[in-house]
Amino acid sequence: MIAAACAVLAACSPAGDKPAKGAAEAKFNTDIPMTEYMGHVVDPAAFMYWGNSGSDVTEEGEKERYPTTPEGWDVLVTGATILVEAGNTLQLPHRVRQPEADWNKYSRMLSERAMIARAAAEKKDKQAVFDEGGRLYEVCVACHEQFVIQPQLESTGPAEGAPLPKVPEKK
Repeated sequence: MIAAACAVLAACSPAGDKPAKGAAEAKFNTDIPMTEYMGHVVDPAAFMYWGNSGSDVTEEGEKERYPTTPEGWDVLVTGATILVEAGNTLQLPHRVRQPEADWNKYSRMLSERAMIARAAAEKKDKQAVFDEGGRLYEVCVACHEQFVIQPQLESTGPAEGAPLPKVPEKK
């Protein structure tokens, strides 16, 4: 009887480092191009978070963008949660870019910082939401510098001409 109980408990226990039964057959569809993945998953999630924090300063004054309802705060939690999982899926086979160690480092940092940002949103801590949103942004900027901007510069060279239109002078 004790042996049977132990067998049942062992079957219900985590397998440790062993892959789950059937994991060898797992197949991931990573056919969506990276630009679309970023545009349809990562960017909207990041903007769910960033768009609901901080404040806008205009000539009329300063207006906070923080949520005022539980549903509003849940938008931040959802955005951060999607970013956690996005960091995980960026490490899937056929999504990883070279150098792989750098790509995976940024992907893990995205997940780690998004978890902290999520906790700040769950606590409705405006200052922490703002600070963690900045830390998420730092990861995005660093990754884009290495995997988007520099490859583009190497491929086509720097842009020619003035990057911004001329601003008319005030009279």
